[in-house]
Amino acid sequence: MRWSAVWAALEPILGAGQLRVLDVGGGTGGFAVPLAERGHDVTVVDPSPDALALLARRAAAAGVAKSVIGVQGDGDRLADVVPEDSADLVLCHHVLEYVDEPARALTALARCVRPGGRVSLFAANQAAAVLSRAVGGRPDEALALVLGHHPEGSRHRRFDIGTLHNLVTQAGLDVDMWHGVRVIADLVPAVEGGGELSAAARQLEVVLAQRSPYRDLATDLHLLCRR
Repeated sequence: MRWSAVWAALEPILGAGQLRVLDVGGGTGGFAVPLAERGHDVTVVDPSPDALALLARRAAAAGVAKSVIGVQGDGDRLADVVPEDSADLVLCHHVLEYVDEPARALTALARCVRPGGRVSLFAANQAAAVLSRAVGGRPDEALALVLGHHPEGSRHRRFDIGTLHNLVTQAGLDVDMWHGVRVIADLVPAVEGGGELSAAARQLEVVLAQRSPYRDLATDLHLLCRR
């Protein structure tokens, strides 16, 4: 349920034929392995050797080891490990929150996608983080986030949709559409068990993900972009 809106948004792209996919920060293959199972070739770039080792095991267990390549590298230094114009689709999911320079990372990422190719980008939503802390009885942390401060010892950034639009534009990409991710999924965990209620909740998640004001308060913001 939590990723249903993301998969729904990607479906028209994934159904257009075999793709060369670059998954930046793809870790253990949560997206890479299902994509390979659908017939796509996926390269995962991640700084963690442990995550890449688990990725290899998962790909082998799924029978798609030949379609999944793991490369150790950083999101803001993709030029060192990925050729220019080499991908039809680039995934950048929960990377901008942690890199040293989000603008530099997006520029490096945009260089890897071919002209006309697509970029799937999502990042933590500042509005959701503010509200969750306020409701959870931590107004001091909520206020700090509103003012743009990070919790002490944390590098985890949050973004609003305007900031993400600006970063994407500066990197030379155009935004085709944007969605909310996990609009209600984090609020109703009991429906994850399956059955009719779970199916209805998944459908509701997909619908709300596309509509304001609901998508504006989602846990994450998802942008589909084009070079």
